[in-house]
Amino acid sequence: MMNKVTTDNTPIDFQKVSNALDKAKIPSLAKASIRELVALVNTIESDTGEKYIRMEMGVPGLPAPSIGIEGEIKALESGVASKYPMLEGIPQLKQEISRFCELFMNIKVSPIGCFPTVGAAQGALASFLVGNRTKEKGATLFIDPGFPNQKRQLEMIGQTWGSFDVYNHRGDALGTELERHLASGQYTTLLYSNPNNPAWICFNEEELKTIATLAKKYDVIVIEDLAYFGMDYREDYSIPGEGPYQPSIAHYTDEYILLISSSKVFSYAGQRIANLVISDALFERQYPALNTNFTHDQFGKAIIFGALAGLSAGVTHSTQYGLSAMLKASNDGQLPFLNLTKVYQDRAAKMKALFIKYGFEIVYAEDNGTPLSDGFYFTFFHPNLDGDALLTNLLYHGISAISLNNTGSEQIKGARACVSQVQDEQLEDLEARLKAFHTRFK
Repeated sequence: MMNKVTTDNTPIDFQKVSNALDKAKIPSLAKASIRELVALVNTIESDTGEKYIRMEMGVPGLPAPSIGIEGEIKALESGVASKYPMLEGIPQLKQEISRFCELFMNIKVSPIGCFPTVGAAQGALASFLVGNRTKEKGATLFIDPGFPNQKRQLEMIGQTWGSFDVYNHRGDALGTELERHLASGQYTTLLYSNPNNPAWICFNEEELKTIATLAKKYDVIVIEDLAYFGMDYREDYSIPGEGPYQPSIAHYTDEYILLISSSKVFSYAGQRIANLVISDALFERQYPALNTNFTHDQFGKAIIFGALAGLSAGVTHSTQYGLSAMLKASNDGQLPFLNLTKVYQDRAAKMKALFIKYGFEIVYAEDNGTPLSDGFYFTFFHPNLDGDALLTNLLYHGISAISLNNTGSEQIKGARACVSQVQDEQLEDLEARLKAFHTRFK
């Protein structure tokens, strides 16, 4: 297996890339964090003057809706900047989050259990802090692959976690593998993303029902990460109040947490705001063990007056008005947010075709026997390279990505590609660079 560039005749200056790699002192690119890779590619672009095909970081590639920006401006002009926001969120935002869940998911949840958070990252951290203290000792089980930062959050607060790669455990096999882990009794929370980051697989209704049944059996709180809400374009989830609806664990259990980001579906990443939704039954449930750390035994109060109060004491006031405006427009059918993001579907299809044309293969290619949707991410590998060599040699060819190794995937030869930052006018460069790569490693 060839693992190194053997010539300096590469699309990007060989010596400058080598120098940047040496200075970065990253022992293995396959184990590097996303932010480390971002910094490395920034350096190479600066040193070489070359624009990379940037696929390493999942950031939106579309402008934020003007209605959100205008909502924030109006709020700032009204004087909210001088006022502390309420911990639980402004009333109109809570109401619109509740409406959004009903209109786009077909579930009913009280506004009381709907909160703004400083991005979905804060929502996840709050859920870990409280969810894993509902018992004397708790841990989180991840259905991987997944977002590496969530595991780092658990390590940061001294909590433990386990995981398994869903690659070989779809359909009926999911229940068998999931029960094998939950039966240990060590887990109090369970987290997965749907659509999945990075694999872009989507659990079907039977799989969600299986997860709900086993979570109920072993008294585990399900945290469903909906960062890419509705972006499985094989179905049209874009019409409020009309099916089909975004698939969710909420259809099969009355105790759940939903993390609904605004970063991708509304391209609002820079404002760091998301929705944390706690089901009515879980919000009201009492756990005596919570008194130890949060002085409340009710789950909802522990979230508000314990986790959210301690983490940020509220979400930026004006940003709440911006998100509220976007949600209201979506709920009223005036902001077709899922139609706007379809550009990612078209771009992914074109990029995947180029990778396959030049000798790469897709890692996670199917959902229970049917082809995956094209969307925000796809996964790929090269049959002649291991994971570290793949990422390193891509850099010499002006392409950046992250390793699946960091996502909990067992397919460690593979990489994740994010399509959002790649512009249509770069596809010609992408093809030329992939062609050069193929010439060296075929």
